[in-house]
Amino acid sequence: MSAGPMSAGPMTARPFLLVSARPEVEAVGPEYASFRRGLGLGEERLEHLRLDVEPLSTVVLSDFAGVLVGGSPYNVTTPVEHKHPVQVRVEDDLARLAEYGLAHELPVLFTCYGIGVLTRLLGGEVGREHPEQASAIELVLTDAGRSDPLTSGLPERFQALAAHNESTTRLPDGVDLLASSTGCPVQLYRAGSTVYATQFHPEVSPTDFAARAAVYRHHGYFPASELAAVRERLAEASVVEPERILRRFVELADA
Repeated sequence: MSAGPMSAGPMTARPFLLVSARPEVEAVGPEYASFRRGLGLGEERLEHLRLDVEPLSTVVLSDFAGVLVGGSPYNVTTPVEHKHPVQVRVEDDLARLAEYGLAHELPVLFTCYGIGVLTRLLGGEVGREHPEQASAIELVLTDAGRSDPLTSGLPERFQALAAHNESTTRLPDGVDLLASSTGCPVQLYRAGSTVYATQFHPEVSPTDFAARAAVYRHHGYFPASELAAVRERLAEASVVEPERILRRFVELADA
């Protein structure tokens, strides 16, 4: 699969859209701030949609240069009968976003929870065999990752921040795996020419992630009693390359 252009022409004036899929108010604002800083965009170029509050139909996707999807404590592997109606709607909307991105070559970057939605939509499998506690992990680029427009400028090995209970256990057919890690084989892949998904969080700094860990300490990403140890571990992390992924996403979408 070859990667095509990320947009049909120079549309640098168009804004980007961050879609938040997490219902915790205390985490939503910091998530937006993290993405804005990581992307290098001013508030005028990064609009925000809280998908738990407003449906995707309230925005016109063609108005945006690209769309980014934040994480969520939701799990796609939760049986449907146990999912809150809001989660069901959120997942339906994210699936529609992915379908639009694939059909119209809209640049879309799904992160963490979103990779599960995309994987299932494309016929892959999501399971709980490869969880990762809140920490810095080492990612390794694949051959495809070393040549992909989004990741070709990265070192072959780099640090990223991750925390998840579920992950892709079988890649969908026809996608390109771009990065992997020892603990979780699927960390980053591309579907079509413009839709990407990461298991890790490219937007957060170690400080951001420590603050988010406090919000989600009871969600099973690590034992709540180990919050202090998690903060210490994150304070020692050096994570710089994932921000380059976000900046490159903007460059490609604006090209």
